[in-house]
Amino acid sequence: MPKERILVIAHGHPQINKGGGEIAAYNLFLGLKANPQVEKAVFIGRAAKSEHESTPWGQWKEDELLFHSNMSDFFLYAQDNKAFVWKEFRSFLEAFKPTVVHFHHYIHLGLEMVREVKNYSKSTKLILTLHEYHGICFNSGQMIKTGSNKLCFKASPRECNMCFPHIEASKFLLREQYIKSYFHIVDQFVSPSKFLIQRYSEWGLDSSKIAHIENGQPENKNLKPFKTNNKIVFAFFGQINPYKGVDVLLEAASLLPKAVKKQIQIQLNGANLEHQPQDFKEKIHNLLKVNSKIVINQGGYEPNELPDLLAQVNWVVIPSIWWENAPMVIQEAFNAKVPVLCSNIGGMAEQVEDGKTGIHFRVGKPADLANKIIEIVENNALENELRANIKPAQSIESCTKKHLELYSNINLEA
Repeated sequence: MPKERILVIAHGHPQINKGGGEIAAYNLFLGLKANPQVEKAVFIGRAAKSEHESTPWGQWKEDELLFHSNMSDFFLYAQDNKAFVWKEFRSFLEAFKPTVVHFHHYIHLGLEMVREVKNYSKSTKLILTLHEYHGICFNSGQMIKTGSNKLCFKASPRECNMCFPHIEASKFLLREQYIKSYFHIVDQFVSPSKFLIQRYSEWGLDSSKIAHIENGQPENKNLKPFKTNNKIVFAFFGQINPYKGVDVLLEAASLLPKAVKKQIQIQLNGANLEHQPQDFKEKIHNLLKVNSKIVINQGGYEPNELPDLLAQVNWVVIPSIWWENAPMVIQEAFNAKVPVLCSNIGGMAEQVEDGKTGIHFRVGKPADLANKIIEIVENNALENELRANIKPAQSIESCTKKHLELYSNINLEA
């Protein structure tokens, strides 16, 4: 069987954009590059376009390229400069001659790039990993209501119009049909969670074309021993934005009795607060002041720092108010054998077994989160019981093998 030439495309390079989707795409690329079944693997990460750039292309290092582009239309995910697609991207395809093109997103890239793969060659296998609900939901792909941040259970043109009254319901119907016209040419979808498959299936995608493959993580060959602390440490890792629920965690901290506060510490490990809406920034800053005795805001972190950071915490807290898909931080916590305290919805509830590998609390409810923290503090044995149940996340090698099997099973004649 001839070896594959595989192109992995993401909406950012993880050295520039440190989101979970970018990291998942890059980990897959590394696995493919190291696999003897692959003739050659190349990674393209989108980077913001600069007016000083004479070419959309830049090289990060060997087999890793940056594609400088902007997306002008976030309603239809349209590329700013169409010539980047039919000229620059097409020229690369003709030079590299991939047998497989695997997109790990289309946001910031433009859906036109997805179609251009098949314009280049119908015999090239086209795969798209779904990371959020962008195709379904115009509200940043979160499937929560604008204004109230209430959960959205099923999208419809009328429901979407209620979130965005300035956009006619008929335009949301056309948007759905437009996006599905691009999804129709995709040979195979991949989802890191079963929950996301269910959502896209309800939206109209054929579930038989969506494979469930969890993201791969580097193997933790040197598990850091847990550094005992005189306090129980609850830690948040990730972006600090209105959807990640940091305000829920800080409000829960405010509700804790004094006796519990004396026994715990809450760490915030996250960046980009300065880029958030002003009212949200003010809310977080005020809550940090109120909880200054028990909360430490440690700012952002680099991926290589994570093992040491996780070795110093008792619990990882994921208080997201949206459905999430497959948060990388859950896998990272499990690789360090740290139990997870998380919202009881979406990919979080799927990955974390309540009472076995972590604890669930009612999404968006600070009082319930506070009660769970109190229960943890009062039950000294719970943490070690859960740590014993935790199994390592799927390795990059295992994830790569499953993807290669998926590629080989795609029948373009079907």
